[in-house]
Amino acid sequence: MKLPLQITFKDIDVTESIEASVRRHAARLDRFFDRITRCHVVVSASKLGRRKGRLYNVRIDISVPQHEIVVDRAPAPDHAYEEFEVAIREAFNAAARQLEDHARRVRGDVKAHAPPPHGRVKALFPDKGYGFIESADGLEIYFHRNSVANDAFPQLEIGSEVRYVAQEKESEAGPQASTVIPVGKHHIAGPEAGGA
Repeated sequence: MKLPLQITFKDIDVTESIEASVRRHAARLDRFFDRITRCHVVVSASKLGRRKGRLYNVRIDISVPQHEIVVDRAPAPDHAYEEFEVAIREAFNAAARQLEDHARRVRGDVKAHAPPPHGRVKALFPDKGYGFIESADGLEIYFHRNSVANDAFPQLEIGSEVRYVAQEKESEAGPQASTVIPVGKHHIAGPEAGGA
């Protein structure tokens, strides 16, 4: 990166292992886009209770020419984020996906004005924080609550129309969306929108 990495810790004791993990993951971001001008990582933790551990939250703000990328990974309800390495890895994986998407747009691999594909929420598991989208061609695409824009996962319902950006590599669950954007019904044009 052109500018030094900035790391901020909130409500957490700074340890060498946490700082080393952040630095290791941040150093890999250049592989996805080599014109990063700033990277600010905030690692915070919240207590779960006397007998339970802490949940880690990781926020990454990345500046690239004429664009900002923000990843804010709130603790997952399944308590996987009690391990700081899991929280850090998930946040940096999301940042890498966004950097890859940005790099493709900059190279012209993806037309900036072309809308992302759309589909409908086919299955939803709110207690586990994920769901599936059915694409226009019938493909089932996995998505996690953290990939839903504007923290809108709680507003999704079966049948909700969404636009999505699919990852190039499949997850264990098959095709996966890196970004999901809920769309009002009047914004989607498709065969069911009809015409005269």
